[in-house]
Amino acid sequence: MATSSGCHLCPRSCGADRNAETGVCGADNTIRIAKVMPHFWEEPCVSGTRGSGAVFFSCCTLRCVYCQNRTISSGKFGVPVSQNRLAEIFSELRGMNVHNINLVSADQYAALIAPVLRKVRKNIDIPVVFNCSGYESKEMLDILDGLVDVYLPDFKYSDSGTAAVYSDAPDYPGVALSAIGRMLDSVGKPRFDSDGMLSKGVIVRHLVLPGHRKNSLGVIESLCSAFSLDDFIFSLMSQYTPNGDERAPSRRITHFEYESVANKAISYGLKGYFQQFSSADASYTPEFDGRGVLKV
Repeated sequence: MATSSGCHLCPRSCGADRNAETGVCGADNTIRIAKVMPHFWEEPCVSGTRGSGAVFFSCCTLRCVYCQNRTISSGKFGVPVSQNRLAEIFSELRGMNVHNINLVSADQYAALIAPVLRKVRKNIDIPVVFNCSGYESKEMLDILDGLVDVYLPDFKYSDSGTAAVYSDAPDYPGVALSAIGRMLDSVGKPRFDSDGMLSKGVIVRHLVLPGHRKNSLGVIESLCSAFSLDDFIFSLMSQYTPNGDERAPSRRITHFEYESVANKAISYGLKGYFQQFSSADASYTPEFDGRGVLKV
């Protein structure tokens, strides 16, 4: 967390004085948001029929080279908001009758968001979802304990070399497994409401990367070794889309790559969601234009 010795909120522990400078994540001590919207492209038990109340935060602690949201993950775009305004945004989303409040890539602002959640929880009677990269520290997750109902972490890498190349985070595999364990301790096994919407629990997502099938197979093996199959929901994604960065894979995944990973997950008994192969399309990425951030 941010202390007199600087910011140590995420596993990078860069030590930045965020009152005077930005951290490795690109954030200072002002919350910045890129878009607020009902989001219909999450897993069915999150988006439902009325949408998930997504708040897309600017900057990111991981910043993968293939990121589809790099306009905001890099910190190049974001509207500054106060904590009071953030509380209003949560209330406005609730008024839209969304199924939940969905905090997307909010790690770097956790210490600023937590007091807001404590303030509004009594008036927001829908789950709070924390949508994150899997690269979370125990300290940050401790700040959110009791304030988040559903965690949506990625588990991107089982291979530290791949994590180093694409996310400059060779420690990712161990960090992510520990973080997922902490999330499970916080919210427990999946629970659903009468409409089939997830009210408590963890959905672990994995994006299959072109040319890295073994990394994906390792992810499945690691998850199944570390946790019971009924501890979490698994979501396998096929949506990798090249973003033009020469450091990232320049092609989409093949049917063989995706189907072999999906078959492995099924053989291990993982249950959840398997994305359609046609989802590899840039049109699924929202336009980050600041809409819904400022009060009108």
